[in-house]
Amino acid sequence: MIISKKVEQIQPSGIRQFFDLVLGMKEVISLGVGEPDFVTPWNIREAGIFALEEGFTSYTSNKGLYKLRLILHQHLKQKFNLDYRPDDEILITVGVSEAVDLVLRAIINPGDKIIIPEPSYVSYGPVTELAGGIPVYIDTKKSNFKLMPDALERVIDKKTKALILNYPANPTGISYTQKELLELKKILSKYHLLCITDEIYHDLTYDFEHTHFITLTGAKNMTVYLDGFSKSYAMTGWRIGFACGPKEIIQAMTKIHQYTIMCVPTISQMAACEALQAGRKSVEEMKREYKRRREFIVDSLKRLGLACSKPEGAFYVFPSIKSTGLNSLEFAQRLLKEQRVAVVPGTAFGKNYDDYVRISYASSYENLKEAMARIENFLKKSLRREKHETKNKV
Repeated sequence: MIISKKVEQIQPSGIRQFFDLVLGMKEVISLGVGEPDFVTPWNIREAGIFALEEGFTSYTSNKGLYKLRLILHQHLKQKFNLDYRPDDEILITVGVSEAVDLVLRAIINPGDKIIIPEPSYVSYGPVTELAGGIPVYIDTKKSNFKLMPDALERVIDKKTKALILNYPANPTGISYTQKELLELKKILSKYHLLCITDEIYHDLTYDFEHTHFITLTGAKNMTVYLDGFSKSYAMTGWRIGFACGPKEIIQAMTKIHQYTIMCVPTISQMAACEALQAGRKSVEEMKREYKRRREFIVDSLKRLGLACSKPEGAFYVFPSIKSTGLNSLEFAQRLLKEQRVAVVPGTAFGKNYDDYVRISYASSYENLKEAMARIENFLKKSLRREKHETKNKV
């Protein structure tokens, strides 16, 4: 046997596996991949181009370009009153995805448990397993996809090491108020657990002010804060994120990073400097447009009879398709085949979510209107015809 048994047992990404079907299909409206439809703002692209022209093509420090870490330190201090030292409490990573991998490998000993509220982003569980840990999933369906303190406390035991808290969340768009976060913090503090927060969508919070977990009193030393530039600044392809946390954890993450990545591409780091210094206007413009799309798509889904909680952030909705009688894979495959609209089956985000699909509204308003028309056609014609034929057979 050449392949690792652990790797063999891990299922491929439910998102990527499904979207292999989309490749090569014509006239498909993709509402699946979590990627902004906006182009990276020109001033940020120009900073990357200028970095190339000026010859910034060599390695940087393993920790990341010091200029970027310093600007990030200043940004967090001025905007959120967060004080992370650029020398040893900040690490620049290849997106938040690498940061998740690094922090889990840095803290997990074989058999340690990591709590993951579901539905969850597809990488959390597999990366936990690859690091030798045991993912402990909490089904949040009955609490409107939010992790409740009592549910959290029930799964904690002596082997529990940390909680991964993603908010605003992928795939549901739910988020947490300061009061809700304080209740979760009480439980984590009681059992001396680490909170790993993935807040990549924090700039895209619509109905209330986003609260960083690390801003809660006493939370800094028990938190590793992960964030990046992909979603807020439409910089997915630049692959740049960062981690902030206690010195010893960041040092351990950096040690792994040294041997696997070495450093993030220099031009991406230079572009990120520009994003932090002069990208705010573009973020606000994109946020307003996402909010407009959110209102449209939630209203449209409800009109079509697909129950849907209103997302508080990010750019996803997670409607129930239970009324259609199809499971999530059947629904997604048929919608793609019959109407050329791509969505993600709910089971990509947890085995208990076969009655749901994820729809991304990071697509143009015109595409969303056309997609909703096609989904309506699918629900009214295809499914109605099928039910009628089934009834006649009976």
